[in-house]
Parts: sequence; C-alpha cells; structure tokens
Amino acid sequence: MSQIVGEIARVSGAFDQPTLRLLHRADARVVIAVFRSAFPRDVRSVPAAQLHGMVETYTAELRSAQVPSVPDGTGRELCLRWMHGQWLVRSIEDDGTEVYTLTSHARDALELVAGLMRERAHLSEHRVATIVSAARRFNTEVNPDRWARLEILDKEIARLQADKDRLLAGEEVAEVSDDYMLEGYGELLALVAGLPGDFARVEEAFTSLRGQILASFRQEERPAGAVVDDYLRRVENLTKATAEGRAFEGAFTLLRDDELLVQMTEDLQALLTHPKAQEILGSDDRRELRGTVSLIRRGMESVLNQRTRVTRALREYITTHNVARDRELDATLRQLDAELQDWLGRSGPRAHVELALIPGQIELDHLRERFHNPAEERPAPGLRDVSAERPEEVSLRELRELGGPNLGRLRHAVREALESGTPAASLGELFAGLDDSLRRPVEILGLLHVAANTPGLPPPGEGRESYVTVRPDGTRREFLVPVVPLPARKDQKA
Repeated sequence: MSQIVGEIARVSGAFDQPTLRLLHRADARVVIAVFRSAFPRDVRSVPAAQLHGMVETYTAELRSAQVPSVPDGTGRELCLRWMHGQWLVRSIEDDGTEVYTLTSHARDALELVAGLMRERAHLSEHRVATIVSAARRFNTEVNPDRWARLEILDKEIARLQADKDRLLAGEEVAEVSDDYMLEGYGELLALVAGLPGDFARVEEAFTSLRGQILASFRQEERPAGAVVDDYLRRVENLTKATAEGRAFEGAFTLLRDDELLVQMTEDLQALLTHPKAQEILGSDDRRELRGTVSLIRRGMESVLNQRTRVTRALREYITTHNVARDRELDATLRQLDAELQDWLGRSGPRAHVELALIPGQIELDHLRERFHNPAEERPAPGLRDVSAERPEEVSLRELRELGGPNLGRLRHAVREALESGTPAASLGELFAGLDDSLRRPVEILGLLHVAANTPGLPPPGEGRESYVTVRPDGTRREFLVPVVPLPARKDQKA
C-alpha cells in the first residue's frame, strides 16, 4: 500500500499554515506588495495610525490603476483582517505607542516571493562550489577520526599555500565570470533576507511563552514557584531547541566577538566595492548587504526586548500577588480575566458589551467624619474695600446685548411667521426679516433651538443657506447654516 494518504495529510498541514494561506489568497499579490512597501527590510515596526493611512493610500492607488483583486475596506479594517490571518501582530511599545509588526509567516511569504523575483540559475558553478566547500568544512568540524581531520587540514593548508605562492610570484589574479558573481551575491542576499523571519519566530516563541505563563498563573493549577521554574527552564532551552533560536545564538556570539564582527564588516565592504558589484547589484541589494550587521543588531535587540517583557510580566505578577487576600474574590477575578481573554479571542473588531457608565446609587446614611471643635473656630476675614475699583456703569440694554439669545422674542417671531398668511420659505429668510437687535450671531443658536422645540417643523436638511448677522457695534458677519424649511399654512395650500 502506498503512503499517499500520509503524504496528503502532511501536505494539507503545510497548506494550512498562514504562510501558504497568504500566498493562495485571491488578493495575495496586493497584500504582498503592500507588505513589501510598508515594511522594507530596515523597518521592523510601523505605528498603527501610520500603517492605516499607508494601506488606504496604497489600495486607492491600486484601484485607480485598475489592478484586479484589490481588497475592500479601510486601512484599519484591512489591518485587523490581516491580524486575524496571523500576518500582522499589534503590540504596544514601552513609550505607549501602538505599532504593527509582520509575523514570521508573513516574512516567510515575502522571502519566498523575493527569491522567485531574483533571476538566477538553480544549478551553477558557484552553487556546486558552495556545496563542496560547506561539506568539507562540516566534515572537518565533526569528523571523529583525528588522522582524517589532520589529512583534510593538510590538504587545505597546501592548497592555500600554493595559491599564496602563485600570487607572490606575480601571476595574475584569476577573474571570475559574471554568472559566478551573480550567483554568489544572490545566495548571500538570500541568507541575509532570512534573518528577519528567524528573529520574528524567536520573538513569537517568547510571546507564546508569556501567554502560557500568565494562563498558568490564572488557573493556579501549580504553585507560583513551579511556574517560575518552568519559565526559567524553557527560556534557557528556547534559543537552542529550534533553528531560529540557534540563529539567534549565532548572532549573539557574533556580536560578542569584535574580531569576527570587524572581519564580517570588512568582507561585506570588499564585496560592495568590487568592480563588478555596480553592474550586478541594484541599489536595494547594496543597501541590504551594507545594513547586514545593523539588521543583526536590531533583530537581537528585539528578541531581548521581548524576553525582557516576559520577565517583567512575571516579576510584576509575583510582586503584586497578595497571598493573604480573600480566596473567593481572587478566584472570581481570575475567572473574569480568563473569560475576558476568551471573549477577546472570539469576538470581532466591532463587538461591544453593554455596560452602565455610572454604577447604581447605594443608599447610605451620612456619617460625619469631623466634629465641631471650638478651639479651631476662627472668625471670617474682613471684606476688602473695593469701592475705588468700581467699574464703569453699564446699562441694562448693554448687558442684554452681551448676553445670550432672546428666546422669548425669537419664539414669538417663529410662531407669528407660522400663523401668518405669507410665511417665509425657510428659517434663514425669517432671520433676514428680523430686527437688527434679533440678528446677533448668538441669535442663530437661539433660533435653531426654538425651531427644534417647535412641533411641526422638519429637521435641518443637507443644504446650506446664508445668515447675515449684525453685531451690537454694527459690524456684519455671514454664516452658513443648514436649511430648515418652514411649512405653509393649510388654507394657503388649498
């Protein structure tokens, strides 16, 4: 019997991964292009509000260019949709800024697409030479036979010595072909492009570990000491248990070795200044190679920061946990926290819960906290004589001009217009026919208030009409106000 059933199960599991789910979407081309534009290799995270605006701008440009399969929705809705697809993750920085970061699944998809975009042969002289060199170096490091290792080293020393003697003798340096250079640069770029995804997977492992630790604390199935011991043991083995963790350990070793770091920087600089580099490498490729060391530093810093967040959450929980508090209340709060986390995982972006903004009033008798103390009784301070600072006299008319709207006169004007035989067509025409004393800017608010509380008047429409106001000093100012039509009398319609 063939193994096709088992193979289809393993292949189905691979296709269920977020990386392939992203590449098999109808809008995969658009999503990958947006990710590549918003998250270049030297950008790890983007503020949430900024990414929302960038996504809306990119999708609008694609729609105007009539690109097919552009997803619908605002920038925020698309980002939330991609978060549920496990291609984006949203977090809060230490300064309180909310940012988006690509997950390792999205970076794997970007790396796969970038590899397919590079034009290179799959079988070449450089690739065969790289395989042979890697096999020889690997055999030299792991071969348990002492004499076999010595023989390999002697051959390598003899080859290098012969090459050195040839160069010292004045022979010309062998020139490599353009295809060999192109293949070498391509493989180097592919190795560098895989680093962000490796670092992202280690960060996600720490994030998952943090959630598991907090869940263990909430459930209280084990003592706190056991949870802490489990955390320390898993952190110690995390960077060694996976290929991504070993890549992180390698980067950490590189940065601790100043001599190796300087050697890597010099080698990259020599490759970038090669005479053929200008013809083979584009500006983006040169920038990627030039920023390799900085990329490793940023990736390691991100992993260390994520591990610090896990440790901080653990420390804060331990230091704030009060073992003497009421066990029943503690269990209730933990259950509420767990239910909230479960609801957040199942709810949509627009889900809401009806909660009272103000709690119900509790009837309690007033309890005096302080009692009268004759020793503390002091007479009130005397009033200061301000008769010399008396302001100028102001008439009642001037005070009214500076006050709010005259609702009584406005209400009478509206009622009279509705009952008259030839009413104005709108509230703006009514305002234009009022006396100057009723056409102050503040009277517009009063007139709209009266109209809103007058039965039979329709609500404001979408149009605008002009209101020319007259201030008490005689100056005029024009305002645009929504149109409020005034109905005609029934006897006029007839």
